Amino acid sequence: MTIIVLSNCPAGLRGFLTRWLLEISPGVFIGNPSARIRKALWDEVRQYAGRGRALLAYTTNTEQGFTFDTHDHSWDPVDHEGLTLIRRPKVRDASQATAPRPGWSKAAKRHRFGSR
Repeated sequence: MTIIVLSNCPAGLRGFLTRWLLEISPGVFIGNPSARIRKALWDEVRQYAGRGRALLAYTTNTEQGFTFDTHDHSWDPVDHEGLTLIRRPKVRDASQATAPRPGWSKAAKRHRFGSR
């Protein structure tokens, strides 16, 4: 089983994938191509995705039963003792927010940083 998810990709790429896979929702393609065809499809997706993002997931004979690959995602797959996990970018919390630039009104400062 192979699943490809596209975000913000050209319509021509979606049309290309419909030759081999079934589009079950906008940008979500599913099918059961051979490993050779899957690799060729993924190479085309990576080449023509442009500024878009893409995700490939397919079944394998591993502990998890599947593996995946990403293209231009901010979340990165990381191998951890044989399991593939996702590393998400660190989100800044409110305590790390930058101080307001000079010239902001007191109301804007209170709104942005809460009443202090």
